[in-house]
Amino acid sequence: MEQPYHIPVLLNESVEGLNIQKEGDYVDVTFGGGGHSREILKFIESGHLFGFDQDEDAANNAFDDPRFIFVRHNFKYIRNFLRYHGVEKVDGILADLGVSSHDFDVAERGFSFRFSGALDMRMNRDAKITAADVVNDYSEEQLIKIFREYGEVDNAYRLTKQIVAARQQQRIQTIDEFKAVIAECVSKKNEAKYLAKVFQALRIETNRELDVLKDFLEQSAELLKPGGRLVVITYHSLEDRLVKNFIKAGNFEGKQEKDFYGNVSSVLKAVNRKVMIPTDEEIARNPRARSAKLRIAEKV
Repeated sequence: MEQPYHIPVLLNESVEGLNIQKEGDYVDVTFGGGGHSREILKFIESGHLFGFDQDEDAANNAFDDPRFIFVRHNFKYIRNFLRYHGVEKVDGILADLGVSSHDFDVAERGFSFRFSGALDMRMNRDAKITAADVVNDYSEEQLIKIFREYGEVDNAYRLTKQIVAARQQQRIQTIDEFKAVIAECVSKKNEAKYLAKVFQALRIETNRELDVLKDFLEQSAELLKPGGRLVVITYHSLEDRLVKNFIKAGNFEGKQEKDFYGNVSSVLKAVNRKVMIPTDEEIARNPRARSAKLRIAEKV
């Protein structure tokens, strides 16, 4: 039985969060398998939906519909490409962050430690830097910082020492080679959890995910019409903290600045004060949803 390209997470909750108007313009910046986009289009009549995705595999999922425009680019370019299509403001923006189910299940993409394959991890295969380049070419100080900050790896120093010693003998090119190099650092009791942290750190750095997210959030606040909705699904604490802080304070530190009258200067306000998470039933159907958090904000 063929596996679906990607199972959308928190589908109904996120689409409802957009508060879709039938004549409005919307953006799904993480098109993937088109699950969220397909649902959004059910509520649009005279409006338009723009689907962004830098992955060439995702481009094959784009559908032929006069209301839909596919843009094969990273969502950090959202402002430029909307202007190219003559759109200055939109009514809603949806982002389902993280890696698609499809990419995790394709061995040669290098996202998962479950498979053999190249140490790649590029979401855009036209990008120059791979995870192997990070492992082999970054300084010891850079690697320690990446593993500590992006993976919250406890023994980041020891892990980096192992990598640096091994790469002096020969370049580390594959997932199997990388796992063999770091084997002494991995607790057998929590092997999967440890490897997930390490691979997450490499993936975030390879794709500059947090920098891209910051660019996207700042642009989204400018692009939304008053009353327009920003809906973001996050999967790890680093990206969720950025989204939460930006909604709360208009900056990434979460420090609220107030004017003379005591009003917070953020141009967004949270719609759901309490973060939304998947039900046990959804997690049972789709394990990827386990760590998902949904935040919804409205343009003031």
